Amino acid sequence: MSEGSRRRFLRTVPGALLALDLPRAHGAGILGVRVWPAPDYTRVTLELDASLKSSHFVITDPPRLVVDLEGIDIDAALREIVAKVQADDPYIATVRVAQNRAHVVRLVFDLKVPVSPQVFALAPNGVYRHRLVLDLYPKTPIDPLAALIEQTRSSTAANALPRPQVGAGAGTSTGDDPLASLIREREAALRMLAEPDRPRARGAEVSRLLTIAIDPGHGGEDPGAIGPNGTMEKDVVLNIALRLREKLQAEPGVRVLMTRDSDFFVPLATRVSKARAVSADLFVSIHADAFVLPHAKGSSVFVLSDSSASSLGARWLARRENSADLIGGVNLPAGNREVAKVLLDLSTTAQIKDSRKLAGSVLGELRGVGNLHSAQIEQAGFAVLRAPDVPSILIETAFISNPDEERKLRDPRYQAQLADAIFVGIRNYFRRNPPAARGPGA
Repeated sequence: MSEGSRRRFLRTVPGALLALDLPRAHGAGILGVRVWPAPDYTRVTLELDASLKSSHFVITDPPRLVVDLEGIDIDAALREIVAKVQADDPYIATVRVAQNRAHVVRLVFDLKVPVSPQVFALAPNGVYRHRLVLDLYPKTPIDPLAALIEQTRSSTAANALPRPQVGAGAGTSTGDDPLASLIREREAALRMLAEPDRPRARGAEVSRLLTIAIDPGHGGEDPGAIGPNGTMEKDVVLNIALRLREKLQAEPGVRVLMTRDSDFFVPLATRVSKARAVSADLFVSIHADAFVLPHAKGSSVFVLSDSSASSLGARWLARRENSADLIGGVNLPAGNREVAKVLLDLSTTAQIKDSRKLAGSVLGELRGVGNLHSAQIEQAGFAVLRAPDVPSILIETAFISNPDEERKLRDPRYQAQLADAIFVGIRNYFRRNPPAARGPGA
């Protein structure tokens, strides 16, 4: 090699070595730390620029979870985990971070209750790099039905109006008093909630307690679609769902299960199993659509397809929504994988028939709020619609990828209009299709 060539080679070596992007000697670096508390479990996520080896064990007295992260040193990003744990976290009291030994960091989670932890790694997906996920489930799992009953009783008791004090000698009759009638109606609803199997005395439309499952799509690690101005689908649909819950719970004899009521991730199969656990009469999943072309707009309502999708767009959308578990991250033990597969493979002709009736009623009301992307009921193989015994629909409220519709979806007034349309559609469905009676214990 000539002297000139040798010098040119030496000048390019540093750049060549940088281009190789060689791994650091001490392994992965922390890109971010996130904590997602929820009633069912708390999730802790460490996002890294490379895969990371870890080990963990549980200490019972007092309850603690110890996690060792290998090939890493404490840095400012990792220390953030201490401040991320809030006082109202249902499972984590505090977290401590220490350099256990050279290039091994130890996390100690002081727990409020004993937990059954799941610790697993996720490969890069979507906007995320490598992730180490710690899911802290209580050793005694939350019973969705017991939680719903307690929530409904508390909500009804809080909303019940106080009984008016009528002075002696007032001489007034409450027979035609609207306020007294409302009080009696609220009290009757409270008694029915305490004894769910007792039929309602008023009205022939619905003779028993109705349970409606509302499913705000995405959440937590899974933001869903993101609009051109940064609006996240998971936030918009939660706001609409909470407004819908408020309207439904104002109806006597109606109780509402939310698959999530704040910002946390719920696997697709868990959304379905929650609805079945409380014997839901309806399952309504709320989303905000997205497409590669920004001019796509309008609302759509989907039911399950027992064969092929009703359109190429429906098939594309179902594939995107069904990938939520890959983005949000699930860790199903071998036994649970079979259970989930059986659950999501179930469908019945009767369920699809009833779902179409519900979808038609809701679609008719959405027509009065804004544009319809499809004036017909769409069908596709959405995983969250596969409860074989629960009429289920998926509503795409608008296209969050459309700048005009993204702006509307951010508007609380438009969110209220959407919630009201869905509410009226549900109410009209039950008026035309009263639910069948159930035996004791249902």
